Amino acid sequence: MSTEKTFRLDGKAIPFEDGETVMDAALKAGEYIPHLCHNPDFEPHGSCRICVVDVNGRHQCSCTLPASEGMDVDNSSEAITNKRRTLLQMLFVEGNHVCPACEKSGACQLQAVAYQTGMLNPHFTHFFPKRSIDASHPDIVFYFNRCILCGLCVRVSRDVDKKAVFSLSGRGHRTRIIFNSPSGKAVDTELAITDKAVSVCPTGAILPKHHGYETPVGERLYDCLPISVVGDAAKHHTAKKHFLNGDPDE
Repeated sequence: MSTEKTFRLDGKAIPFEDGETVMDAALKAGEYIPHLCHNPDFEPHGSCRICVVDVNGRHQCSCTLPASEGMDVDNSSEAITNKRRTLLQMLFVEGNHVCPACEKSGACQLQAVAYQTGMLNPHFTHFFPKRSIDASHPDIVFYFNRCILCGLCVRVSRDVDKKAVFSLSGRGHRTRIIFNSPSGKAVDTELAITDKAVSVCPTGAILPKHHGYETPVGERLYDCLPISVVGDAAKHHTAKKHFLNGDPDE
């Protein structure tokens, strides 16, 4: 007799092992749950809330929710999709995301998730915040306008690169990414283009210098396949490879 544990995701049985989250198990089974701050290579954080699912009438983040036997998870109802769409709309108006003018267009996770959820307009009034660009580093440029405060660069720099180059500063709508250096500039940190932290950004906030627009529009990562098909493992592998080769568009 099989002792495999399962939960149901939109009516489909998803096997899981003890200690796995709903997100872990779903991705392993080839079922896509939209997300931004989650990266399967690192500990979950639950900051973006895009991976929200409905479990017995409660909305919870699937990236931090432990899978349990018999759980019934709603990942794609209109109510859940509308909630995600609203969260994405708020992310777009809180920053300055001008997709046609961004080097990351076609390979941007934020843009791809927006398309996947059917978010085709911002709905809310744009904030148009005045945010700077840090181009002080010889190899990397940081666009504060495009940062969605997912915290991935903070966590990866601290836990993987062992450098703690980035921090989150402030509270509420004043929260922002800062560089941990006396000057507050990237050039005065230990940040290197080979750091894992520079290749995990789900938007075009962190990009290499000296290369841009090298992959034609229509041939970029999500131009070829929707994010739900590309998958995280392949996405992060190719992103790392192309970033180190100086191609920010993959």
